[in-house]
Amino acid sequence: MAAYGRPSLRDLFDESPTPHIAHPPRTHHRDFYLATDGSFRGTGAATDGGTRETAPAGGLGVVIETRDGERVARLSLPDSAPDNNVAEYRALHLGLDVLATRAPNDARVGVLIDHDDLAGNVNQAVLAARGADWGAHDLSVPGATTNHWRGIRARINGFGEIRAARIDSGVNPAHPLANAPDQYHHVNHEPDRCVLPETPRSTGGTDEQYPPPSRADRHASD
Repeated sequence: MAAYGRPSLRDLFDESPTPHIAHPPRTHHRDFYLATDGSFRGTGAATDGGTRETAPAGGLGVVIETRDGERVARLSLPDSAPDNNVAEYRALHLGLDVLATRAPNDARVGVLIDHDDLAGNVNQAVLAARGADWGAHDLSVPGATTNHWRGIRARINGFGEIRAARIDSGVNPAHPLANAPDQYHHVNHEPDRCVLPETPRSTGGTDEQYPPPSRADRHASD
């Protein structure tokens, strides 16, 4: 089980829709899973000794696990994004940057996001990179997120395979990290880890090599 008594990122990914990309069982298992969230609450103000200062009102949350459920990293950072869209794109950009330093280039990555448009845009970018016929489909990328979107696309192209799943914020383990960075700042001091997932056991056929958790014995080794 993951932090906060929540399901592992792998379980959440397997049970969630992946916009624009089919989600057959044989493709479920990734090497790494990345959950991100960004929060925005408007500009706050803090008073210290009579001096009024602008304080970060939002935050960025990142959780990374291997398919075995081993935690790779968690981040909970205060942030002053101009709006919610920028916060979400910043969080994903941050998470992908962190994962890129701890995962091999051929890693298969599952991304979990509670932002519909961003999840869809990631998968459309994946399809476009594969040469799929998505050129006529305009991406709904907010103008203020342009620089972060460029960074996200660069990271997408840097992994072996990647796709995004849309999850609800209530089950997103990055959600509390993004919304209360003052309470979770201690996670930023966890030791750096570079954990490679164990090699899955082959059962012979390609399509059934990695049975989805909904069919597999949860108590059996992978």
